[in-house]
Amino acid sequence: MSLSLPYQVVAAVSLAVVGVFACVHLAMVFLHVAPSNTLTKRHGEAVGDWIYPEFEQNWKLFAPNPLQANISVEVRAELAGADGGRRTTGWIDLTAQDIEGIRHNPMPSHAQQNQLRRAVDFYLNTHDDDNSPNGLRGTLSEQYIRRIAMLRLGAVEGPDGRTVGPDARRIQLRTVSRTVPAARWSTERTRTTPSYRDFPWWTITDADRTAGAVTSRTEAGR
Repeated sequence: MSLSLPYQVVAAVSLAVVGVFACVHLAMVFLHVAPSNTLTKRHGEAVGDWIYPEFEQNWKLFAPNPLQANISVEVRAELAGADGGRRTTGWIDLTAQDIEGIRHNPMPSHAQQNQLRRAVDFYLNTHDDDNSPNGLRGTLSEQYIRRIAMLRLGAVEGPDGRTVGPDARRIQLRTVSRTVPAARWSTERTRTTPSYRDFPWWTITDADRTAGAVTSRTEAGR
């Protein structure tokens, strides 16, 4: 049976909307991955706003040397006690928190999958091996990752049952790299002992404690 006129109109409009969206999306992805040209120079910001974060393109899987290490991010905090003393927590695995939220979750959030990773990439790309910023974006990357860490610490309980965040006066992050072991049938030998990169100790400011200052968008890492 043929559709009535109103349903035909609705179906036609729906198909038109889907078709326009598909065409726009394909055009945006093409401009994003295409070499620099007049259109990308003029409309690069609009293309980036369309692509990030939901449609981010990542070609590392097809690189000549794919990533062969698991990298986790850990944080520890220096807490102020009621007696005025200071104590330092043990290392808290932030990456493990993300993995726990992703495991068995058919629809994990983009923040769980990429926020912490992109924040660390942003920091490493704007600092040298001595953790000195190599430009104005270096300071921004420090603020970004520091506020993410403070947001996470606000949900971590200390030994006294209180959350760690409010008592934190300084924090330090580090990355832990563990090479993926070779397959059992492979003759390749890999060094599986972890390697560490310690970030500096950062003093926490009032802005770092403001939940609204933390954004889950990852375009800061671009």
